[in-house]
Amino acid sequence: MYENEKGVFIDVHTDKNGKDHIDIYDKDPKEKDHKSIHIDINTNTGKGQIVDTTNGEKEVTDTWCFITTACMRHMRENFNDNCEELTLMRYLRDNYVLQDDIDHYYKVAPIIVEVLESVENNNKIYKYIYENVIKVCVEAIKNDDFDFAYSKYKNCVITLEEKYAKPILKQKLTKTLKLKLKNNSISNDEIFSCN
Repeated sequence: MYENEKGVFIDVHTDKNGKDHIDIYDKDPKEKDHKSIHIDINTNTGKGQIVDTTNGEKEVTDTWCFITTACMRHMRENFNDNCEELTLMRYLRDNYVLQDDIDHYYKVAPIIVEVLESVENNNKIYKYIYENVIKVCVEAIKNDDFDFAYSKYKNCVITLEEKYAKPILKQKLTKTLKLKLKNNSISNDEIFSCN
């Protein structure tokens, strides 16, 4: 465990079952009345949960439904992690989604949500996703049309990835490459020369 410059305590560890844990405390966890966020995740499957006590109450969120969870938080005054939409979307994920798509979603969805949270007037975007994707998928799942629901949600994720995640990933990659070039003192001419 370490303390950052703002007095936040952070502990990152892997338990004996291979599950990764990130624990974030607003002050030393040995002190009374500390607030915390605990992220428990299986990096092989992407499944896990976030337990947040920063508002004085325990709030548990499934880590896997990033986009749907973010959308439901915006659409519902009283967010419920076990609402019908999240429950049915998790059922779809756990029973019909290919592992490759799950792995890909786990990589891009947090970036999509991070960008959406920073977009001005993101309520319009979340409302559109809710009305045109989540509600439609939920109805399809209720009617046992799992292929349609899977395809609809996957196409939504691909569209959001193109619009929101790829520009950020490209920017991060460019910064990383520039930093590596600078640290290794290699010029662009050396990289692109045929010698």
